Amino acid sequence: MKFKYCPICGGKLEEKYSWDEGGVPYCPKDDIMYFDTPRPCVIVAVVKKDQILLLKQSYIFENSKVLLSGYVTNGETVEETVHREVLEESGLKVRDLKYLGSEYVNSNKKEIIMLTFMANYDGGDIKKSSEVEWVNWSHIDDALCEMSEDEVGKRIVRKVLKEINYSGEKAYRCDNNSCSRDV
Repeated sequence: MKFKYCPICGGKLEEKYSWDEGGVPYCPKDDIMYFDTPRPCVIVAVVKKDQILLLKQSYIFENSKVLLSGYVTNGETVEETVHREVLEESGLKVRDLKYLGSEYVNSNKKEIIMLTFMANYDGGDIKKSSEVEWVNWSHIDDALCEMSEDEVGKRIVRKVLKEINYSGEKAYRCDNNSCSRDV
């Protein structure tokens, strides 16, 4: 988020030099600098043996499945967000969270820092949330093909394949533009 007006007094911000940060929006009345702040979001690959949980939300990608994700709420840790989002969107519980790194996304004037996780299925039956169109298990071999439009999600799936010591070739067939399920 790039601040133009002070959230305290409503005055127009001016630029003030801040050492290695360069020019930063500044309120001279309240004597506060407002650094750009991307929204924190979690994205999680839920794994169950040789399956991965995927969902469909057409407002994100029209023709692609995605991993579960959601914004961090004030007062909660990112780990709590992972558990909450997985439960809300799928009805499932997870365990053994593993942090896989972060991704920066800047689209549609939204700046998001995505904190990526892998988690193991820990129980429950799939109960689709009203905010998703479809959610179900997919074979790990098919995930990259089913996530054709989701470049961030595909990078995370590649990390998951490495984490589970995947030794096959089939999961990577769509990286070579040969998305036949017969391979």
